[in-house]
Amino acid sequence: MCGRFTLLADEVDILSQFGLENPLPNYQPSYNIAPGQNVLAIIHDGKNKRAGYLQWGLIPSWAKDEKVGYKMINARSETAHIKPSFKSLLAKKRCLIIADSFYEWQTIGKAKQPKRIQLRDRELFAFAGLWDKWERGNEKRFTCTMLTKDANAFMKDIHHRMPIILPKEMEDEWIKPQVFDPNKLKQWLDDIEVEPMKAYDVSTYVNKASHNDEQCIEPIIL
Repeated sequence: MCGRFTLLADEVDILSQFGLENPLPNYQPSYNIAPGQNVLAIIHDGKNKRAGYLQWGLIPSWAKDEKVGYKMINARSETAHIKPSFKSLLAKKRCLIIADSFYEWQTIGKAKQPKRIQLRDRELFAFAGLWDKWERGNEKRFTCTMLTKDANAFMKDIHHRMPIILPKEMEDEWIKPQVFDPNKLKQWLDDIEVEPMKAYDVSTYVNKASHNDEQCIEPIIL
């Protein structure tokens, strides 16, 4: 799974790299984005790409209890095309979740060592995400989940799952404002080649979601 990530880029760089025209609303870089928090995401409204914030942890529109979101921060790409919670979203409610690294915890004996993982050849990237709108009475939530897959050769020694990072040329394709066959999208996701990655150890300081400063990403030597 993927349970934490970072977004430290300048707003100008984000606007440029994702082809956005309007300023980002209340943008603040973060060293430690955690489930339940708002994440910067991009959708296509049918006319333009639009950036805004979605709460991380999917609350399906039909859910009775909003607390289900804490259990739905990730969606397995292998089964999203058949799962009731994700199938319709895969068809028509896809989003880009913007990041520049993510954290994963490697089990070493009885300990868990946090690592910061980045793409080797570019800084900014987008996770493949799904979103939905939940309403009960006067309350309204826009939430999202991140698609994951089996770890590749690089990641498998760190964790058995990994988030799907979209190749740059596939980002706009992913959020096209049209309905796609979920089965075909599953194959599309399966065929994505993972870009080269790099990783380094960071302190367990990052384990606490309230910690959000440069110490989260400082490398340590074991």
